Amino acid sequence: GEIEFHNVTFNYPSRPDVKILDNLNMVINAGETTAFVGASGAGKSTTIQLIQRFYDPTDGMITLDGHDIRSLNIQWLRSQIGIVEQEPVLFATTIAENIRYGRDDATMEDIIRAAKQANAYNFIMDLPQQFDTHVGEGGSQMSGGQKQRIAIARALVRNPKILLLDMATSALDNESEAI
Repeated sequence: GEIEFHNVTFNYPSRPDVKILDNLNMVINAGETTAFVGASGAGKSTTIQLIQRFYDPTDGMITLDGHDIRSLNIQWLRSQIGIVEQEPVLFATTIAENIRYGRDDATMEDIIRAAKQANAYNFIMDLPQQFDTHVGEGGSQMSGGQKQRIAIARALVRNPKILLLDMATSALDNESEAI
């Protein structure tokens, strides 16, 4: 859906004197890719947290398809969002199970499709046990880029309406980042 920030101002409750966002106005159209680029502390992660309603704006409003997100059921809103953090968490199980964690009823076909969309399929197929490869505790058997691609596949297997990548491409090569 379309996400719009209307004069959004935000400061964290613990630091009311520090404005993180000051009258931010922007429109992210459905189907559009938008990158928030800026120095550390510029409000990129805060913007992502506001979209997920971990916080509400101090002033202004964020809308999804014209509806103030504060009026939406928070569980429903979050069910529409796929999120990949900078340091993704992988579980000490197989690659397939790590991707399936995004959607319990995902078929192997769904998992393969998500892996292809996340540019993870080729490296997975090069592994001796492919999708049955154990990633190790916290993903210790995988490189940073491999962990991020698996986490992106986990988010994509849910078919989210909104996909938020919070510096999730920091460990990817240029070809993978371009997807």
